[in-house]
Amino acid sequence: MFERFTKDARAVVMGAVEHAEGAGTGSVDAEHLLLALLDREASRASFALAALGLAERGDAVRKALGEARRRAGLSQADAEALAGLGIDVSAIVARVEEVHGVGAMAGDRKDKGWWSGRRSFGRGAKEILEKALRIAVARRDRHVGDEHILLALTVRPGVPGEVLADHGVTYESVVRVLYGGGEAKAG
Repeated sequence: MFERFTKDARAVVMGAVEHAEGAGTGSVDAEHLLLALLDREASRASFALAALGLAERGDAVRKALGEARRRAGLSQADAEALAGLGIDVSAIVARVEEVHGVGAMAGDRKDKGWWSGRRSFGRGAKEILEKALRIAVARRDRHVGDEHILLALTVRPGVPGEVLADHGVTYESVVRVLYGGGEAKAG
């Protein structure tokens, strides 16, 4: 599959690995792919994110992803659903962090090593990369670019998609910017 990835898409994957290493997590997750996309410049995805105003709000996206990680990866929608059942996720996180330290629910395994020396990809990241391939094929594109990874992140339920939507980045808005239907169009 990776032979179909463009240089930019491969850079996103490698950037996601670096983000996972920096965070000390056990695997590369969908959130790491989004963080790597935010780091990119001069690519189709970076153009789309800038056109949609996310370039200036990258810190807010990073903060929202960090808050979700502190909630053990629960999206805001999940937290609201639990609140409807009388479960206050914020209170649980505060209590766990009071006893075990900040970030205790994040699932980071900084003290654990990897036997293979390579980062594994979590189910969410694998699903994003597979969806990116499917989107490229459906659009009849010959290669998978970083824009396809961005599009895949917008359609998969979960924290990255929710954070992007909260900042006005949806599948429809990215398609409009990249492929027409709006004033801006990526070249």
